Order: sequence, then structure tokens, then C-alpha cells
Amino acid sequence: MSKLIRELRRREVFRTAGLYVGVSWIVIEVASVLLPAFEAPDWILRALIVAALVGFPVMLVLAWVYDVTDKGVVVQDEATDTVVVPAFGRKGDFVVIGVLSVALVLSLYMNFRGGPTVTVEPDPVSVLIADFDNRTGNPLFDGSLEQALSLGIEGASFITAYPRNTALSEAETLTIGSKLDEETARLLAVRQDVRMVLAGSIVPDGAGFELELRAVDPTSGELIADSSAGAKNAAEVLLAINDLAADIRKALGDDALDLDQALPRETVTAATLEAIKHYTSAQDLARAGRDEEAIGYYEQAIADDPNMARAYSGWGLSAHKLGRASEADEKWQQALALLDRMTERERYRTLGLYYTVVSLNYDKAIENYQQLVGKFPADGAGNNNLAILYTFTAQYDRALAQSEQLLKIFPNRTLYRANHAQYAIYAGDIATAKAEAEKTLAQDPEFFKSYMILALVALQQEDVAAARTAYARMAETGERGQSLASVGLADIDLFEGKADQAIALLEKGIAEDAAAANERGVATKTVALAQAYVARGEPDRALQIIEALAASRGDGQLVPSAEIYAAAGRHDRAFEVAEQYRSQLRPTARAYAALIDALNAYHQGEYVLAVDSLRQAIGFADLWIVRYYLAQAYLAAGYPAEALAEIDACIERRTEAGGLFFDDVPTWRYTAALPEWRAKASAALVAGLHPAGQKRQ
Repeated sequence: MSKLIRELRRREVFRTAGLYVGVSWIVIEVASVLLPAFEAPDWILRALIVAALVGFPVMLVLAWVYDVTDKGVVVQDEATDTVVVPAFGRKGDFVVIGVLSVALVLSLYMNFRGGPTVTVEPDPVSVLIADFDNRTGNPLFDGSLEQALSLGIEGASFITAYPRNTALSEAETLTIGSKLDEETARLLAVRQDVRMVLAGSIVPDGAGFELELRAVDPTSGELIADSSAGAKNAAEVLLAINDLAADIRKALGDDALDLDQALPRETVTAATLEAIKHYTSAQDLARAGRDEEAIGYYEQAIADDPNMARAYSGWGLSAHKLGRASEADEKWQQALALLDRMTERERYRTLGLYYTVVSLNYDKAIENYQQLVGKFPADGAGNNNLAILYTFTAQYDRALAQSEQLLKIFPNRTLYRANHAQYAIYAGDIATAKAEAEKTLAQDPEFFKSYMILALVALQQEDVAAARTAYARMAETGERGQSLASVGLADIDLFEGKADQAIALLEKGIAEDAAAANERGVATKTVALAQAYVARGEPDRALQIIEALAASRGDGQLVPSAEIYAAAGRHDRAFEVAEQYRSQLRPTARAYAALIDALNAYHQGEYVLAVDSLRQAIGFADLWIVRYYLAQAYLAAGYPAEALAEIDACIERRTEAGGLFFDDVPTWRYTAALPEWRAKASAALVAGLHPAGQKRQ
């Protein structure tokens, strides 16, 4: 071995190898920087690396056979018996060392200076897609191209499409247009602070079609980006839309473009275009509340494309809204089985809708939407739904923070700003709630729900007159505003102990809602009316009213009904309501079930059992109404200190009592008894009384 090493050294193989490695190293490092700068193909750098690796053993053989002397290149065998003077001598060693040092320093510098590759996410971009200018005369392209483009453009995580139906509804309300042509879309975009408008066209081109798409600044009309694509026939139009979306995304900064995600991975056929057309019609009808008609179009979409997953989910949602449970479940299961036919963003949206509306699994819905906004930070629906779910699970600070992120994307979206004001109320941020409600009304004076925020702010500040004024202004906005305002005014009457006035106002409102076929308004006022009769000392009349309610009711009707049942001794009926909640996954439902169990126990004199149930309810969801009844149960069980602490918590958090059931219906009346209960708890604490066994006042 030592002889081989001596021979390798004599033939200068080690020195040549070091020089080769150093030079190759420098060349590859420099090429890795220069080639991308000149947009050279990736294969060139790979070829250099392969050439360097392949050349290494060739270089070793040449170094063994040949040598470079002052007489030139000679064969080593010929130089063996003679004294050969190397061309470089010891200087060669220094050259090799120098080259290797330069290579090492260069490599370290480039790696430490560059650091790990960090993908910089562009700022969120909101876009409004205008109606395509369809010059083909083929109605198949009306509505379907915009839907397909929306899917394609939202393949970029930082882009979100402003809902076209919302934009069209706003345009009609503002009387600026009945269609979303480019001019109308630009006007809407300026009003809603949408960053850009996408305006496209499709024209005949022989037997095929030519498509163009432009991204324009809505204020100046300046062209931001444009693209064009051709389609040999109708079957290739979706492929052309895919190309347009990809070009615009790249122009807007989508460096991580994955063309496979630009459109759903469904077979692109003429039938698919028909399916998208029917699906778009179904969506329009569903949003207008015409779910029976919508199902017919969903069915046609599926007939054209049996693998269109989003048509199944739309059908399932419409069937759910119509109360057709078995049909809804069947369609949702079919949709879930086809999730791989959707884009990644669509999958998250579909699953979020399923968890929120169908399975009522709020924890899973939150997890899903967190993943959605993590991967697609600009997704408006994801951010909005996540904020709503945080509210439904009593995570009010998180709802407010999430809503702030949403307003960075859509700063002028009236609904989002109104929701932000509502979240601020729940979070106890009165100043933000008032400011945001006033901004909402400045944008749209007819947005009646924001007057409720102003009324609740006034009540929190103990300005009842200002609250009544806010509801009076709400009533002036139209039929829906008038209906909710009557509930708000009756709520104030009950808060002030004016049961007779509340009853008269509610009975009048019920008659008006019935005439207008406003079922929700009737149900809301019926519950408030029953509570008004309880306040007037007529529990039997309250029971009769509750019994008349329709079977299908929300939390704002079910929980107050259970309160009345339990207080009147109808524990079986209260238990039936609790059972409805016990079968649900959402945390608030589990909390309501435990709350109703506690009410039954309380009114049967089982105060400690009531405390246990209420503490269990808080474990599910820390709701204000649970704390309210926990204070009463503690006091009845003989624990006035604990009762006082819970009452003070209710006073501290009383802004949450303005809308206890998250349904935009005022319930401030629940706070009226807080001073009385606090006085009782304080007196019991001072006197050292043990009120266990006493009848609840």
C-alpha cells in the first residue's frame, strides 16, 4: 500500500485530483448563480455536475499515465529512468491549496449569505371577475367561464375572488347595473376596495374560439396584465381558461404555480362545460333561497358530469335547508367520496361547510378552516367562517383577531365590517364595536343590523334613550329592519320591567311578520312574548305560547323554551330539548344540554346537582347564560361567595348578553336581574345565611 501511495505521489495524482476538484467546485458554484440570472434551462447545471463527476476518474487515469514537465507532456513510463523536472514543483502544491481555499470560501459565502430558500408570499390580492364578453352567441359560455376562471385564479394562495353573486346583488341595490360588465365591476370594485377586475372575452375563430383576459386597475382602468388563448372547439375552452388563469396568476406574482391546481382535476369535455353552466345556475338559485329549483339544476349538472363533486355538495346543502335529511345525507356522502375531484381550496371549503352545517362538528370545522387560511391566507370565505366559528365556540378575542385579518383583504365589505363590530361586542371592546358599526352605516345606511350594535353599545353605557333611538332608526330601513327593531324595543321594555308594553309590541309584530310570511320573525317574537308573560306572572300563558312554536327551531327558540318548561315543572319537555342537543357534536350544543339538565335539577331542589351540570357546561363552552344560572345555583346551594363571583363575572361580560344565541337577535333583558341577584348574594354572604332548600325567587 505504501508503495502505491509513493507512486501516486511521484506521478502527482493527488495534486492533480485536488486541482480538479477545486476548479470543478468553483465552476459549479458560479454556474448555480449565473445560469438562473440568464434564465438558462435547469438541465445545463445538471449537465455540468454530471460532467464533473464523470471527468474525475478520467482525470485520475490521465494523471497516472502522463506528466507535465518543463519538456512538455510526457508518458510516465518514459520518464521513469530519467530525472524529470516537474513543471510546477512545490509551487504546484501552493496552487492546489489556493484553488481549494478559494472554492471553500466561495461555497461558505454563498451558502451563508443566501441561507435557506424562503418563499416570499405576495400581499393578498382581491379580484372581481366581470362577465365575459360572449360574442359567440352560444349561451353555454354565459356564467360558466366566470365560474371556471374563479377556480383557476384561486389556485394561487394569495388571491381571493370577490363573490360574484354578492357583487351583482350590490350593483342592483345601488342601481349601477343589472349585469357585471367591466364598467359595473369596476364601480363595485372601487366601492368595495377590491384590488383589481378581471375582464374577459370569447369570440369565434373559425371552428374554434379565441379567448382574452385582462387584469385592470378598477380606479384608473390601467392594464395590469393580460393573456390570450385559443380553443379548437368547445371541448377545449376550459383548457384555454386554465391557461388564462395560469398566465394572470404568474403575472401577479405566483412563483409557485402548479398548473394541475388551476382547475379541478376533472375530465375537460363539452359535457363538463355544460355541467358548470347548470351548476352556476343552481348556485344562483340556492343563494336566492330557491332551493327546490336549485336541486333540479344540480341534478342536470350531475347528469352531464357524474363526477362533479361540488354539484353533489350543493345538492346536499339545498336538501338540508329544505329539511330532507336522508336526501341531504346521501348527496353529501357522494360529494365526500369525490373530494379528489376538487381543487385543494375547494376541498377545504366543502369540508368546512359540511362540518359547520351538516355534522355540526365545530371543532373539526375550525381545524379545517385553520388549515385553509394557513395555505390560502387570502381566502375570504375561510377567514370569515373561521371568525364565525370562533364566536360560536365563545372564543371572542380570536374571532375579533381573525376578522381583522379579513378586513385587510376586504376593507370595504359591509358584511365583514358589520361582523367585526359584532365580534367586538362579544369581546367587550365597546369602542371598536361602535366605531365599526358607524363605519358600516356610513358605507350602507340601510344595513339595519348595525343599528343593533349601536343600541347594545348604548345599553352597555346605560343610555336607554339612545338605544331606543338606534332601534327607531333601524325600523326606518325597511320591512326586515322594522321586524328586528320591534324585537329590540320589546327587549328594552322587558329590561325596564315594562311587560305590558312589550306584550303589545310583540303581538303587533307577530301579526305583521305572519302577514309578510316572515317565519323567523314570528318564531323570534313568539319566544320573547312567552318570556314577557312569565315576567308578568302568567307562566301558564307562556307555556301555551311556547307549545304553539313550530317543531324546527334554533337555539334562540329552543333554550328559552326549555327555561320556561323547567320553571313551570314540565321537566319532561325540557328534557326532550336537552336530548336534541345531546346528540350534536358542537360544543355549544353540549353546553346547552348540560344547562337544561341543570335547570331541571334546580327547579326540583337539587341545587348541588345543578351546580355540577353547569360547571360541566362551562367545560364545553364558557357561555354567559351558563354563568348567569351558575350564580343562582350557587346561591341556592348555600355558596354566596361563589355566587357573587359568578354574578360579577356576568356583569363584567354583560356585553355578551346582548345576543346570547348568536342569531342577531337582542337579549339584553337577561341582564335586568343582575343587580337583584348581586344584592341577594351580598346579603347572604354578610349574614352567613344558608339558602339551600329555599324556593327560587
